[in-house]
Amino acid sequence: MAWASFRRHRKRVLATALLALAALLHAAGLWSLPQLHRLDEALYDARLRLTMPRGLDERVVIIDVDEPSLARIGQWPWSRARVADLVRELTGRQQVAALGLDVVFAERDGSSGLAQLQALARGELSGDAAFGDWLRRATPRLDYDHVLADTLRGAPVALGYYFSSDRNARRSGTLPPAMAPLAPVPPGMLNWDGYGGNIAPLAAAAPRAGFFNAVADPDGMLRAAPLVAAFEGGLYESLSLAMLRIGLGQPPLRTERAGGQPDAPLAAVVLGAGAGQLRVPVDARGTALVPYRGRGGPRGGSYRYISAVDVLQGRLAPAELKGRYVLLGFTTPSLMDLRATPVDEVYPGVEVHANLISGMLDGRIVARPDYAAGYEVALLALLGLVLAVGLPMLPVSGALALGAAVAAGLLALDAALYLGAGLVLPLASALALTLTALAINMALGYFVESRAKRELAQQFATYVPPELVRQMVRNPERYSMQARAEELTVMFCDLHGFTTLSETMEPQTLQALLNDVLTRLSHVIRAHQGTIDKYMGDCVMAFWGAPVPMTDHARRAIDAALAMIDAMRQLNDERLARGEPPVAVGIGINTGVVSVGNMGSDLRRAYTVVGDAVNLAARLQDLTRLYGVDLVATQATVEHSAAGGHVWQELDRVRVRGRHQAVAIYTVRAAEGAADAALQAELAEWQQILSLWRAGRFAECRLRLALLQRRQPDSRLLALYAERLGTRPDRVADRDWDGTTVFDAK
Repeated sequence: MAWASFRRHRKRVLATALLALAALLHAAGLWSLPQLHRLDEALYDARLRLTMPRGLDERVVIIDVDEPSLARIGQWPWSRARVADLVRELTGRQQVAALGLDVVFAERDGSSGLAQLQALARGELSGDAAFGDWLRRATPRLDYDHVLADTLRGAPVALGYYFSSDRNARRSGTLPPAMAPLAPVPPGMLNWDGYGGNIAPLAAAAPRAGFFNAVADPDGMLRAAPLVAAFEGGLYESLSLAMLRIGLGQPPLRTERAGGQPDAPLAAVVLGAGAGQLRVPVDARGTALVPYRGRGGPRGGSYRYISAVDVLQGRLAPAELKGRYVLLGFTTPSLMDLRATPVDEVYPGVEVHANLISGMLDGRIVARPDYAAGYEVALLALLGLVLAVGLPMLPVSGALALGAAVAAGLLALDAALYLGAGLVLPLASALALTLTALAINMALGYFVESRAKRELAQQFATYVPPELVRQMVRNPERYSMQARAEELTVMFCDLHGFTTLSETMEPQTLQALLNDVLTRLSHVIRAHQGTIDKYMGDCVMAFWGAPVPMTDHARRAIDAALAMIDAMRQLNDERLARGEPPVAVGIGINTGVVSVGNMGSDLRRAYTVVGDAVNLAARLQDLTRLYGVDLVATQATVEHSAAGGHVWQELDRVRVRGRHQAVAIYTVRAAEGAADAALQAELAEWQQILSLWRAGRFAECRLRLALLQRRQPDSRLLALYAERLGTRPDRVADRDWDGTTVFDAK
């Protein structure tokens, strides 16, 4: 009976067994499945967010060099004398437990009086060198570096520095002495060969220093940060660890290796000895998982932020920060050290140190044990046996119940180990095996038959309108992501004056405006069945004719461009009603042969177009400002969109950078049938002016242009040609003259 059941369900049993084998190979490190790594990271992020303590930790405070501080004190870097005032206030009047400076003083203070005197003595400034030497000896307090060094000496301060690793092993500044030798360096430990340290007087005066390097995961997320690192056989501590040791009275630090073996990887960092020791788990690299408390930033609610100017002006009560761990950090956009974290995509780097200090004080730092791989292999072997035997033999309801029970059991076990023992163990492979095996056993035939349609829809859903995706799904064999040469129409649309706007608008207001503009433009592109290639800041790139072929791709692109211009007019009407300045876009369109397909790297790919025709479209978008029009298109686009009936005006014949062949460029003056007699007469006159310009008959050209300018005094195009004519002779002297304008700049 059992054998007969196996034979009847052997395909499902074998499929489940193969899934289990793949998961085991992944767990054993013999076959890496990046999707499972990413899923494990996502599950870890979910655990972290669900279990964060949130709430304010008053033990750690961040002194914020924010916009009010910069407005009051001046732009960073401040003079060392000002920094000394800040340090003196915090370590003296405020009596902080430890102060960490998340900044490197890599060069001498050029703003100090001594720096000016030294320049005087070197003859770089006019004056009496002997007087400068005398004044330097008489007024040592003019050396702001000396002032800061005196302030740091004996104070509970940890300076920041960083390690680096490159071919040249660059080294600058002064590195603090190693805490202890590493003999040998543990395998897998971060081992750097360069550094950027503080100038010698400050490094010698500060009692402690720590590196503030961050090590992001392959997806760019900062989940762990190094607590210790190796350099030239010595052990160095991080800024957060240095601050914690200062606050705890400088307990000795030692490293603990896996299994207690001298040549084994790192397992923990231990502060102190005996019953009061503090053990912090780390991985083989020397990194610890950052125990984020909650959202970041001054409004995140995890740590108290105090404006640096409030500290400098003495607005805090005496000893208000007594016993606190204080970090000097930056939140102003021009200086802010931002990180992508599981908590926030934009997270202040200084809070990484704050979270590590808070987590070490509370013992909240969880660990990935060295036996994690063995645990995963054993779990998958047991799970594979249960699923391969149970799922194929059960009816639909029984299989669903078994799958749900196994998944719930895995989640419960993982939660117990995480919350109860502080262990981060692999979960993705076991969970994925369970759910995948259940899905295959429940609907193997369905997945095989419809796989092509689902994959096609998933691949193109983010690029093309839904109606085109539905059309493609009906015949999936006709479409693929494989690169091929096709004649398409490419559009670049850019928001004019974005740089100026970004300098005058608040970030949130600028973000809202940019999102509004791109949303409106994207809706228009999709309504005209265009494929959105990418967003590049304030620019959107799109194309027509792929992945679904279109014989009228040029006409659709032009119609979309006109609709986009109209959408911007509607937006400006709304903005003017609110008393806000208008915004404008410039659109460049070209039709030609391009390479279209899925392109990129092993880490990230995109369905996109490349080629000379694409580059030309991008150049044309830049020319809209010069010619004073919203749209610039090539002659190829004009010819391919002839059926649209648009009324065109030729602007120029240009040769752009990277192309040897000149191309005629045009703009749309009216839709089909909308050209009245006045416009037709104007365009005919303009064409005569262009003919005279290209023939080199400048006197006649100048006369006709002046007459047309009287009727259109505000035309940027006419003014441009008037500037070009300038003081040219009546006729061209160059036989090779053809009126082509050359643009050498990018």
